[in-house]
Amino acid sequence: MVKICCIGAGYVGGPTMAIIALKCPSVEVVVVDISVSRITAWNSDQLPIYEPGLDDVVKQCRGKNLFFSTDVEKHVSEADIVFVSVNTPTKTRGLGAGKAADLTYWESAARMIADVSKSNKIVVEKSTVPVKTAEAIEKILTHNSKGIQFQILSNPEFLAEGTAIQDLLKPDRVLIGGRETPEGQKAIQALKDVYAQWVPENRILTTNLWSAELSKLAANAFLAQRISSVNAMSALCEATGANVTQVSYAVGTDSRIGPKFLNSSVGFGGSCFQKDILNLVYICECNGLPEVAEYWKQVIKINDYQKNRFVNRVVSSMFNTVANKKIAILGFAFKKDTGDTRETPAIDVCKGLLGDKARLSIYDPQVTEDQIQRDLTMDKFTWDHPIHLQPMSPTTVKQVNVVWDAYEATKDAHGVCILTEWDEFKTLDYKRIYDNMQKPAFVFDGRNVADVEKLREIGFIVYSIGKPLDPWIKDLPAVA
Repeated sequence: MVKICCIGAGYVGGPTMAIIALKCPSVEVVVVDISVSRITAWNSDQLPIYEPGLDDVVKQCRGKNLFFSTDVEKHVSEADIVFVSVNTPTKTRGLGAGKAADLTYWESAARMIADVSKSNKIVVEKSTVPVKTAEAIEKILTHNSKGIQFQILSNPEFLAEGTAIQDLLKPDRVLIGGRETPEGQKAIQALKDVYAQWVPENRILTTNLWSAELSKLAANAFLAQRISSVNAMSALCEATGANVTQVSYAVGTDSRIGPKFLNSSVGFGGSCFQKDILNLVYICECNGLPEVAEYWKQVIKINDYQKNRFVNRVVSSMFNTVANKKIAILGFAFKKDTGDTRETPAIDVCKGLLGDKARLSIYDPQVTEDQIQRDLTMDKFTWDHPIHLQPMSPTTVKQVNVVWDAYEATKDAHGVCILTEWDEFKTLDYKRIYDNMQKPAFVFDGRNVADVEKLREIGFIVYSIGKPLDPWIKDLPAVA
């Protein structure tokens, strides 16, 4: 029986291993993590992450060929294939601070693998890592190997949150990078045999190590670039009276471009886009390519610009001050169908409004009050370190009230900001919301989910990203 062990029970490790267990009944899969609370949650009815379809898969396999444990060393030493899916946060200090990936957790995982291994192993990079990480890991393993053979593979994940289970069941591609030596090729084949039990052969791509590592960063950079491109257009649409939805539809019907990732919004979020682009920028700078670095930096600059522009619109529309005004925030997760708030644009928007002394009432169907308070008080990049290394009890922001109902959030508010495209926000009774708000009542739609005309008929003053401006807003001085 092939034994697989995955170090790291987070958004990538948990779902990926659950699907491998489901599709490969003859493989024993153990997910290990030093966080006791996280493993306890994986072994309970309340999983630590929300992902449609994940519950069923875990319940089907847990206890049969899928196990979750804190006994890291035991399971690593018994495994044939070890996946490493630990955090690779952006460095906050020292060389490359604010851009380079922090490989502390990766390195300690590699040293531990070398330490406890008694048999040959295939070590698989699953976390998003900078190019050439495999080489560094290889050196650590070889120099501490005590005669044991290690083969390093890069097998980056291409999951989108909210659809991770479907992405794993029917992937566009599975990418496996390895050494071009006979041993390396044998290791690639061993991992290929696991995936081939449910993924068609022509979708399993094999490359050298560096290509696999760089493909992941490149894919995320290209996706983020599309979002920043359409968001840049949204600012021009507002200035000229064009409608960004019509423009992006017209652009997307070109088969060379395609319609995906062309929805204008308040900005992109999620754990990967910003981190991976910063990483790409750093690698370009280190390799003497400042022009390339500058090009990719612009994708993040436009994203920051879009968030600032949104906050400025809110403040300038409301008589240039939101001090002591209640503003309802609908949605805090970085996108619908996930409880994940990592790098969500809502954080910067909320901080911007709080900076102008607003009182916020926040509702998101999947995000807890503790998480929201934590996000609003944490320093940049701290979220990407393991939970036990984060500040224990966040200091609460007094002007923030978290509620469990959209109507409660909007009651007596001066304005409503829609920051996540949850389906339920399309079907709210906006007449009821309007009746219970202060007048004039504003809606700032950061996701273009509301029916603008209908809202204006009710009486709202509406700002929708990239759409022709409401006369009220048009008459105000332009915002930068």
